[in-house]
Amino acid sequence: MLVHSRGGRWTAWIVFFALFLPLFALPLLVIVAASFATHWSGAFPSGPTTEHYGAAVRGESLEALTTSLVTALTASVLALAVGTWAALAASALGRRAKRLLDALFMLPVAVPSVVVGLAVLVAFSRPPMLLNGTRWIVILAHGVLVTAFAYQSVSAALARLDPAYEQAAASLGARPWLVLWRVKLPLLLPSLNAAAGLCFALSMGELSATMMLYPPDWMPLPVRVFTATDRGALFTGSAVAVVLMGSTLLVLLAVSRVRTRASYR
Repeated sequence: MLVHSRGGRWTAWIVFFALFLPLFALPLLVIVAASFATHWSGAFPSGPTTEHYGAAVRGESLEALTTSLVTALTASVLALAVGTWAALAASALGRRAKRLLDALFMLPVAVPSVVVGLAVLVAFSRPPMLLNGTRWIVILAHGVLVTAFAYQSVSAALARLDPAYEQAAASLGARPWLVLWRVKLPLLLPSLNAAAGLCFALSMGELSATMMLYPPDWMPLPVRVFTATDRGALFTGSAVAVVLMGSTLLVLLAVSRVRTRASYR
């Protein structure tokens, strides 16, 4: 921490916990407690039970979890491929062209995600690209929303990359594609893993655009949480939300381990 005195460090920690606990940790703990409860007792849930998790890991909830995982994984791979390609192309362009490309890729996150959902719905509801009513329109919308983060992550990594590595490989006779495959991409691997984890987490939690696009046979888990709580099944919805958080954290943990190993290469 950038506080050198002992009193300043204690003050910084007190302020941190005073803001972190009520604003971030406590609401999540209440959700976890509600997932094990049967009723409210005053301001807190009570009546311990595990029945809600039975409904959260089977039937429609299990299908929704599978849908979310497939959607997030596919959208992350799509975003990583497009974002990396665009970042590599932008690094070879002039300053003005790069700024234009930056603005183009940041546009989907500069507007509300519900607007992106509406735009995708209008654009792909007629031939020849008729995707409305299919799973692909949901995956496409998620890919559009998270590609900006992959692009920015890879662009920042490219800006920090020492050009001496590429110059040394080129001076030894390596062709441009070989320099990209054997030099540039391995150096970018930690940033690519970080971007993949960020895209996956954002896709797993996306709701606004998804609500406008999902067909009945392709309902992601956040929509399942919303519909459960909207119908008054608060405790079941809390259990489904905990499953959503847990599955996302497990995937992010696996990605972080891959990123740690990549950083030592």
